[in-house]
Formats: sequence, structure tokens, C-alpha cells
Amino acid sequence: MTDEPTGELLVPLLAKDTGPAREWAAAAQADQIAAPDALPQGETHLNVTRTFCFVDLSGFTAYTRTRGPHAAVRLLGEFRRITRNVAAKRGVRVAKWLGDGVMVVGTDPTPTIAFGAHLIHHFRDSGLAVRVGIATGIALLFEGDDYIGEPVNIASKLCAAAEPGEMLAVTDTTDLPDWVSCGDDVSVRIKGIGAVGGVHRLDLAL
Repeated sequence: MTDEPTGELLVPLLAKDTGPAREWAAAAQADQIAAPDALPQGETHLNVTRTFCFVDLSGFTAYTRTRGPHAAVRLLGEFRRITRNVAAKRGVRVAKWLGDGVMVVGTDPTPTIAFGAHLIHHFRDSGLAVRVGIATGIALLFEGDDYIGEPVNIASKLCAAAEPGEMLAVTDTTDLPDWVSCGDDVSVRIKGIGAVGGVHRLDLAL
């Protein structure tokens, strides 16, 4: 595997908080100090536009069967370490771990695409490939740290439909990194949604 840290100390990344807590505070600013009786009635939900990226290790079950659980755990630890490191450097957020996969959320399509492509590049010579699904759209921020909505479902299903080493995306591709190219568009049938056309097949130009 490549792209590994060589042991040098990294300068801490300092950035303004743009996470769910700040979004909730900004959205509720008019009501933050209102008296209890003055608050609006009913449930409060926050809609946000995000790019969702799902990545999973293709063939992990077979790898576990042939190599054993200890090797599988080492590989999974490597996957999660690299994922956290690349996500931090690309400016996207790990939302949740999904066994041998991960859900990542970005505020912009381009760095999210770069994140998915980076993981494909890193693992393509490891004996196990990753597959990636990406979708951009409006989702409901639920209970401060979870996302509900069609783009989340589409990104997850595109990941499941992708071939090992492939990235499928329903998002803006007008500003791709210069090392990622957009191939032919395809149509993917998604359970509960139907056929989704205009799915971009993104390839590495490295």
C-alpha cells in the first residue's frame, strides 16, 4: 500500500467549526434565548445540502474466510486509519462506520469525489479493492448527527452497485480534480426508487 505517513509529526489542522452543532445554532438563532412559551410549536427539522459518499471493501467476507479473522481485523484497522486520515486532509467528515464500509459527508462535491478516488487509488494494489457511491442533494439533519433523505439512499445503493475499484456518482462533475475523469453515464436500478439515469462513472487518471 502507498500514501503512508513516514512518522513525521503533522501540524494540527485548524478550521472554523462547520459541523451540525453550529448549523443548528445558526438556524435557531432567533429563538435561542426566547422564553419557553415563545418557542414555535411542533417538531424542528433542519434541511441541508450535502454530498454523501459511501465506501466499502469489496470481497471482505471472502478475505476473512481465506485469511482468517486476525488478518481481516488488521485490514479493517488499516482501512479505517487511512479513511480518517484522508477525510481530514480532504475536508470531509466521517459520519459513521458501517462494518467494512464507511459513510462520509462533504459540504462540496469536489473534495468528496477526491476523497473517494483517493481511497480507490490507495487500495487498488492491496489485493482488495474498494467501491464508491456518491450523491448530492438535500437531506434532513436528524437529531443533530444523522442524515435522512434520498441522496443518502442513492449514494449507498450506488456503492452497492459499483464494481470493485469503481466510483458511481450522481453529483456535479464540472469541477473534477485533474486526476479524476468522467466516463460514460450509466443507468442504475435502485430498489424503492427505480431506474436512476445520468449516473457518472468516475475513473482515476493516475
